[in-house]
Amino acid sequence: MSNTSRTALLLNVGHAMDHLFLLIFATAVGAIAVDFGFARWEDLMPFATGAFVLFGLGSLPAGRLGDLWGRRAMMVIFFLGLGAAGLLVASAQRPWQLAVALTIMGAFASIYHPVGIPMIVQNSTRPGFTIGLNGLAGNLGIAVAAVLTGFLVQRTGWRMAFAVPALLAVLCGVLFALVVPREEMAPARKPRRGVELPASVMMRIFFVMTLAAVSGSMIFNFTTNGNSQLLAERLRGLVDDPARLGLLLALAYTVASFAQIVVGKLIDRYPLKAVYLPIVAAQVPLFLLASSAQGWVFYALVLAFMVFVFGAIPFIDAMIVRYVDDRMRSRVAGMRLAVSFGVSALAVYLLGPTVKAAGFTTLLLVMAAISAATTLFVSLLPAACRPPPPPPRPPRPPRRASGPAAAAWPIRPSIRRRTGSPPPAGSTI
Repeated sequence: MSNTSRTALLLNVGHAMDHLFLLIFATAVGAIAVDFGFARWEDLMPFATGAFVLFGLGSLPAGRLGDLWGRRAMMVIFFLGLGAAGLLVASAQRPWQLAVALTIMGAFASIYHPVGIPMIVQNSTRPGFTIGLNGLAGNLGIAVAAVLTGFLVQRTGWRMAFAVPALLAVLCGVLFALVVPREEMAPARKPRRGVELPASVMMRIFFVMTLAAVSGSMIFNFTTNGNSQLLAERLRGLVDDPARLGLLLALAYTVASFAQIVVGKLIDRYPLKAVYLPIVAAQVPLFLLASSAQGWVFYALVLAFMVFVFGAIPFIDAMIVRYVDDRMRSRVAGMRLAVSFGVSALAVYLLGPTVKAAGFTTLLLVMAAISAATTLFVSLLPAACRPPPPPPRPPRPPRRASGPAAAAWPIRPSIRRRTGSPPPAGSTI
């Protein structure tokens, strides 16, 4: 699939929308808390836990259906369901209704990663770059969430911050159904392609992939769900306007998102470990420095650590593309997402209570420790994490003449020896 095709364009837009919807609540939580009568925004954060739990657990059935039923049909459901759930959130009148609507939204949002990413890398000649470009689109959705939500909350209220993207998602679902051609067969029915690695190497890779995905998802959720309130605290007195704070956050996300393009190109050229390890290791000192910084110095550190947080995103999908056959990529992706996102939903649940009890300084120190653990996990990858080359084809035997010419012109014995046939009795060279 070409990166400029209409299908690829809609799939990239879908990734942007997936992350946009999940970050609307975190960006607008202050206004929602006031509307529902909560004294502090931290008390409302646990109501979003269900969305992130189903965002992980829903990946299991979504991946299975993507492989066995078809990825195109699942993507249509993704767009339409996400739009309907967004409208449901916008119409919530009580906190429990908000929690239920956000949980439904998380269920539909869970479809994209195990279905959309395997779909966009099908037959790609540069999967690393394709994943990097798709990751850029997803993170631009995070940036748009910061700007669009801040603008809509200030001008029209938090409900329109959900309603406007919901209508756009429904429109994309209709376009996807009309534009994207139907699949000839479900991916699980296609013949196997590629070379299998030894079982011991595969077990090691999947072990590292699962642990790194869990810790990386926790870092991603802590930062993207907490950065809005974190900036408001550390820039207090310098920038107090929610729209300007959203713009600063969007700028940081936009700049950091382009790291995935660079990382994607590196993945296509070098072993995964050689690129992955320094990226996760660089997060540790940056989080430590940010824990005690204030003002514009802190903002510069946010920009720096988000470059490495976003830069680490493509690696898990690159592992799946490199080592898992397309027939079952959605199911494997679904399993790892269920584990990593399910565990990292704990980060969303703990974000509010942790900040309320210990402050953002402690949270940044915890993130430094998690990044250090991720570095340890990635160091366990094989040194040259590449699949073995396919075995060479056996040499083709020389063509022998047939018919009368074969009897008139017998093959010389020296040629017979090179081809492995015994010389005729009594012959001389």
